[in-house]
Amino acid sequence: MDKGVPSIMLSKSHLILTVPPADSRTASALGLPLAHTAYRVGGGPHLFRANMPVAVRGGLMVIDDSGFDGMGESTPFCHEVMRECAARGFDGVICKFAARPLTVLSTIVTELGELMHKRGWPLYVTEPYARFSDKAKVLISSALSGGSLQLRLMEAAERYGAGRVALEVERVCQDFFLPSPTGQGVDLTPEELRRRMEELAPSVFFSSELCAHYFTYMSPQSGAHFILFDDAGSIRKKLHIARSLDISDAVLAYPQVSDLLTEILE
Repeated sequence: MDKGVPSIMLSKSHLILTVPPADSRTASALGLPLAHTAYRVGGGPHLFRANMPVAVRGGLMVIDDSGFDGMGESTPFCHEVMRECAARGFDGVICKFAARPLTVLSTIVTELGELMHKRGWPLYVTEPYARFSDKAKVLISSALSGGSLQLRLMEAAERYGAGRVALEVERVCQDFFLPSPTGQGVDLTPEELRRRMEELAPSVFFSSELCAHYFTYMSPQSGAHFILFDDAGSIRKKLHIARSLDISDAVLAYPQVSDLLTEILE
């Protein structure tokens, strides 16, 4: 880890780990709040839950909308969410809804924002849904293929207020063809990255704008490539940038960062 990284000055209570049911027991040993990725909006809409250990209690609920048809009424669904929170002892909800706002989901965000606010519980939403509740915290991804993370967060803090912004740390590890007109890279596993670095022995640089490491290489078959990746040091720097802007909340996906968490939390 980069020993020159300043202290992120971020209380562990402001770091949230999103975890699938299979990882909940292991992740709980870290002492951070857990957000359980076991829920989705299903037809009706109704709240669908994956198998979760009975012992799982406390933390937050994560709801995604994959496969949802956009039909139905919002209020009964919101009541299901609140009943599940009461049954499991959850005290917060993260709505990981896709980019295109659906009418029913927009109304769900509005209603849940009020219900959660009355109980003093946080509601986190993706940015396309931010306008539907002024009570919700807005997730801003750390993953960029261009521009500046600091400017991105500054703009979000100016638009929503720093207290409503939460940094969603997404560990990047991608291989881009150059030039890359779409800005879309090919995802690499940590093992694939390790093999490329062993084979190429590249000179690795750090982008202060993207807040990630990178290197370039040439392939006889496909030409120029640009690899962008995170390690514990770059993730700590992302957290430090957020904290320097008075953005105290951050969400990390446990499956992405489980091998780095000890260093990140040092």
